[in-house]
Amino acid sequence: MVKENFVRMFEDSFRQNWDLEAYTDYETKYTMTYAQVAEQVEKLHLLFKQCGIEKNDKVSLIGRNSAHWAVAYVATITYGAVIVPILQDFRPDDVHHIVKHSDSKLLFTADYIWDHLDEQELGQVRAVISLTKFKPLAVIQSALPIVDPDSQIRLTLTKELISVEAIQQLFDRKFKGNFYPDCIRYDYKDNEEIASINYTSGTTGFSKGVMTTGRALASNAVFGHNAYAASNPNKVLLYKGDRMVTFLPLAHAYGCAFDFLGNTTAGGHTYFITRVPTPKVLMAAFAEIKPTLILSVPLIIEKIYRKQIQPMIAKPPMNWVLKVPYLNDVVLSQIKQKLVAVFGGCFEEIIVGGAAMNAEVESFFRKIKFPITIGYGMTETAPLISYSHYSEFVQTSCGKILDCMEVRISNQNEEGIGEIEVRGDNTMLGYYKNDEATKQSFTADNWLRTGDLGYVDEKGNIFIKGRAKTMLLGANGQNIYPEEIEDKLNNMPYVMESIVVQRDEKIVALVYPDMDACDKAGFTQQDIQHQMEQVRKEVNKMIASYEQINEIEIQAHEFEKTPKNSIKRYMYK
Repeated sequence: MVKENFVRMFEDSFRQNWDLEAYTDYETKYTMTYAQVAEQVEKLHLLFKQCGIEKNDKVSLIGRNSAHWAVAYVATITYGAVIVPILQDFRPDDVHHIVKHSDSKLLFTADYIWDHLDEQELGQVRAVISLTKFKPLAVIQSALPIVDPDSQIRLTLTKELISVEAIQQLFDRKFKGNFYPDCIRYDYKDNEEIASINYTSGTTGFSKGVMTTGRALASNAVFGHNAYAASNPNKVLLYKGDRMVTFLPLAHAYGCAFDFLGNTTAGGHTYFITRVPTPKVLMAAFAEIKPTLILSVPLIIEKIYRKQIQPMIAKPPMNWVLKVPYLNDVVLSQIKQKLVAVFGGCFEEIIVGGAAMNAEVESFFRKIKFPITIGYGMTETAPLISYSHYSEFVQTSCGKILDCMEVRISNQNEEGIGEIEVRGDNTMLGYYKNDEATKQSFTADNWLRTGDLGYVDEKGNIFIKGRAKTMLLGANGQNIYPEEIEDKLNNMPYVMESIVVQRDEKIVALVYPDMDACDKAGFTQQDIQHQMEQVRKEVNKMIASYEQINEIEIQAHEFEKTPKNSIKRYMYK
């Protein structure tokens, strides 16, 4: 059981790192020190009191990654309230539903999102606060049980009562111009209480509110503080003064846990990419900031491989050199050095998570000894389940189970493959106001069903074969894992992405072609169809007879995706 209290971790970090830089919005260079973050957190605590917010009340938060997004999150959890982070990509009706379903009493939002929301659809929300300077955008429920501490008169909530100027006056009255580290005193909140409710974006259906405890969030952050760095055994992965470039959505558990919460409690400096994180934007940020650790999803790494590396090594001269002993090693070493430079040159490793990594891409990066590793987790474990440092990582695995977790494989077939089940510090309490879904997610002896199929080797490495919900059955009852077929399809020329489905006992591959490559080749629509038929034949040579693709169906548009770039499979059955 993790010993550190989640709220106390922030209290300690503010005191110990007072003068260090904490958050920077990369595009504007707006920067806050830990002292400035602590001051703004205190002001938001005063705003919460003005709004009648009490311990364990829910506070929703939606907007792009930014320093103010982070401040609103920290202010909420250190006040003892429950944060409800909402992915900015959700549609307005989804936002309305989440705010109402979570019983949120306050909403922090970016102005551009507020323009599309209906205040009549926000349920119990009392006030809406802008992430720009924390000014009030709306007061929705004004008749509240708020009592003025001086006059003991019941007040009516107004914009003026929670204006930036009014909160500043309350702050000045409380601290009299002398705000210093020892002023940081947050009320105690037990680790077993709910700290956040994350509504999953899910690829298989409607999202559910994952109730995450302070224990689970603290456990993930502490793991980041304690995980060693092989290049320097005296240094851990997250350390005071480290630099992190945050481009994964903070409303998603993966980026939130390590880019933000882990780095903040360690005393690191977090740079927020506040615009769409295109490869061009990220490469510029990496070159300037030179991050010490990088978290990514497979899509980013795979794009770099397909657009920069694959065309280079496919050229005849390079292809010939790579087959010559010694020259091969020299060239691969040069490719590795160039890649390291692309990511800033100062990072310990790149940790990939959120989805499966393409096998060919993973194999190439391992071949050139690039410092990359693959972890495994889910929103329901806040998020980490397994991880290994790249120096110990076993190819095609997703690392070893964390010390704070246990794993077992249930209902194994003759190959030892079954559903992965876990329990430990990182597991959720359940789904908010959804007892039936909670019951289905846990076994009778309280193991969390991950919904993933896989096995564990004799050394404790976890290998994932696919999702239980996406597994298909062959004509003779054979298990077919569509992700493995998609992996091969996505490596073929002129294929951008794919989904394998089953229709009338036939295997059908839905494919969105690489239109840039097709255009460069001068392909007509008929040419593309011919090329896809060649792809089907080539892939069928690589897979078992019961997995054979009967048809490729060309898609006119990219597949709909979640904010972490997983395809929404349920839309393409």
